[in-house]
Amino acid sequence: MPESLVEFQNVHKKYGHIHALKGVSVSFNKGEFVSIFGPNGAGKSTFLKLLCTMTAPSNGKILYEGVPLNKLKDGFRSKFGVISPQPFLYSELTAMENLRFYARMYNVQDIDDRIKTLMDKVELYKRRNDKVRGYSRGMLQRLSITRALLHDPDIVVLDEPYTGLDTHASDILTRILTELFDEQKTILMVTHNMKQGYDAASRLAIINGGKLVLDVQKKDISIAAFEHQYTEAVS
Repeated sequence: MPESLVEFQNVHKKYGHIHALKGVSVSFNKGEFVSIFGPNGAGKSTFLKLLCTMTAPSNGKILYEGVPLNKLKDGFRSKFGVISPQPFLYSELTAMENLRFYARMYNVQDIDDRIKTLMDKVELYKRRNDKVRGYSRGMLQRLSITRALLHDPDIVVLDEPYTGLDTHASDILTRILTELFDEQKTILMVTHNMKQGYDAASRLAIINGGKLVLDVQKKDISIAAFEHQYTEAVS
């Protein structure tokens, strides 16, 4: 049996009169790559925020290795690496200064060696001493990937990571995700890009209207059949 890492138990989330998530129950196993699809306003970003403890459920429980998130110490957040359209970088600092700051926050050992290894992967090491304010959109996203992976997290969470990326930056992101999956990281990615999401994942899910409306192993469905299911689910 696969080993469950994260479990949502009848999770609801309300923002005033808005019911963003409606009784979601699902578990994710160690080493899975799950691509999550859905239209705008479906509840996907809320789902990720709950997972990363950026907000708390209105009802229901979220467990990590069987322990409710609200019972875990703050250090639990270091198990996550988050990549989103917002880079979470300081524009007046250089890339190296940004990464050293985050590395110290997470008590990363051999900081400069770790930074060089990751910046080489995203092809930015030669620009390490440039201020971030001068980076292009693609470079910012590549640097944010480095930031998110500095502390070698157990779970990598991606919220529309391909947004605004050029072809080169997209290819680098895809390569890194493939390498992470080979290393048995657990990856959860929200994306609108059907082909990239399907190709990368081992498991596919659709959220619509605050509910999990489809959850399937990729090996059990072709991309054409999944696209058809998506159209049916969100129409």
